[in-house]
Amino acid sequence: MQGAPPQNPSSPPQQQVIQGGVWAQQPGQAPNQIPLQPGMAMGYFAPTQATLALVLGILGIVGCSVCTAVPGLLLANGALATTNSQPGHPDAGTAKAAQVVSWISIGLALLGVLFYGAMFAFFAATGEF
Repeated sequence: MQGAPPQNPSSPPQQQVIQGGVWAQQPGQAPNQIPLQPGMAMGYFAPTQATLALVLGILGIVGCSVCTAVPGLLLANGALATTNSQPGHPDAGTAKAAQVVSWISIGLALLGVLFYGAMFAFFAATGEF
């Protein structure tokens, strides 16, 4: 029986047939390796605490008020400084959302304090305690 020459099991095949078409493998490319095109290089981004800042901001809205919103805002501002220095950072949107949510939480807390202050002033003026 005459067939194709035996291949070394440790070396990758030179061609693979996929659904009737021929996919030519690049020389020196390992099997199942995705070739990167120019502009597709994987980059390293510095880690941020944007997710923690978002969680703290959401907790501020839910019930912890400024006790968690202010630390969330501080962490969000630090994460934004990091993401603004590295264009294309994947945490940029999360950091901006954390900043917005933290400011909303602080604003709601201030509105609550103003509301209770106005209610106290109203009841003090009418004499109904």
